[in-house]
Amino acid sequence: MIGRWWVSAGVCLLFVSVSQLLAAEYDLGGRSSIQYTGQSYPSNSLFSDFVGSTSNDLNADLRVVGSVREGAWDAKADYQLLVLHGDRVEYTRQLPGLSALFGRLPDDSSRLFDMTHVMRDQDKTAVLHRLDRLSVGYTGDKAVIRAGRQAISWGNGLVFAPMDIVNPFDPTAVDKEYKTGDDMLYGQYLRDSGDDVQAAVVARRNSLTGEVDSDEFTYAVKYHGMLDAAEFDVLLSRNYGENLLAVGGNRELGGAVWRADAVISDTQDDGAVWQFVSNLSYSWTWMGKNVSGLAEYFYNGFGRSDGCYSPDCLLQSPELLSRVARRELFTLGRHYVAASASIELTPLFMLTPNLFWNVEDGSALLQVNSRNDLAENLVLLGSVALPVGASGTEYGGIESGVPGRYLSQDFTVFLQLNWYY
Repeated sequence: MIGRWWVSAGVCLLFVSVSQLLAAEYDLGGRSSIQYTGQSYPSNSLFSDFVGSTSNDLNADLRVVGSVREGAWDAKADYQLLVLHGDRVEYTRQLPGLSALFGRLPDDSSRLFDMTHVMRDQDKTAVLHRLDRLSVGYTGDKAVIRAGRQAISWGNGLVFAPMDIVNPFDPTAVDKEYKTGDDMLYGQYLRDSGDDVQAAVVARRNSLTGEVDSDEFTYAVKYHGMLDAAEFDVLLSRNYGENLLAVGGNRELGGAVWRADAVISDTQDDGAVWQFVSNLSYSWTWMGKNVSGLAEYFYNGFGRSDGCYSPDCLLQSPELLSRVARRELFTLGRHYVAASASIELTPLFMLTPNLFWNVEDGSALLQVNSRNDLAENLVLLGSVALPVGASGTEYGGIESGVPGRYLSQDFTVFLQLNWYY
């Protein structure tokens, strides 16, 4: 792994050297963030056995974004320095099984190149740096080709995104500005009609053996078409050794916008499994304030239909667990409804209440997010999240495997200050 890190560092140095030699256009910027997360736990929570009734985490994230362009060619690189300090760093190390559900430190063990180096991971502190983007591309009149670490986003889901098969965002994430990159070859061709074809090959390693494994790859081709009053997508993919077909689209509907995606996966254990998402979004003015609202339904065919999320029950759903572990799915049940409204209280302050509801077990997550533009290059994000539901439900806290203990929380407070340069 260390050898692969030095290869990545050498590639980065080569990027800088080439950019200096070329008579090219340069761009250098980035974002520095300070993030606080505070959580409260009930007495029956497994987390309370490790941290007490509350936990506190303070993280810092420095991202430097650089690019160089010469004619139709360009190169891009994003460098990240992360400093994490708090209870989460410690208790997720003590409970490694939680990493599959909640994540821990950024990890390149399954990526083609190891561009992440952990400098410290001890007690309550972790320090690491990494390259989240490193790619070279060509942009012509009708075609784009890009190779290296980059990110793509597909699909019409606004909260849940079953068509977004490469590193989708957690639906409850507050900061969605930067999507984690993957090592891939990407191409796009624009037709005269305005339709376009996109293709991607995402190369990965087997995280257990460390060897390049084609069964871990994603091969995908997506066609995006335009109709009179609508757009449509058709996606064909070979994803982690399984065939996948997805169709979706959007259209204007009485002043609102309707979107939908249907995805079918040919799995090894469960055969053909469906996922479906449909949403309706609408913007209006209320009491002189601009408001954008949405309602979304999500069907997750991989989820448990019986509402049983104990370790024994989840072990009976290997297809679900594998997708949760690789951060492709973030829900354990089958039927979900989400609702959101972004309210522009002032031109510089946005308030967004969200609801995530597991229809089958009745549990829900209530979340209120805010965005405050303090200055031209200074933004404050905030969030308060309150789970609602009985013990054993998804949002109320699933069983931990320890008798009488649940993976439950009372509430979460999140603050993040971003400085752009």
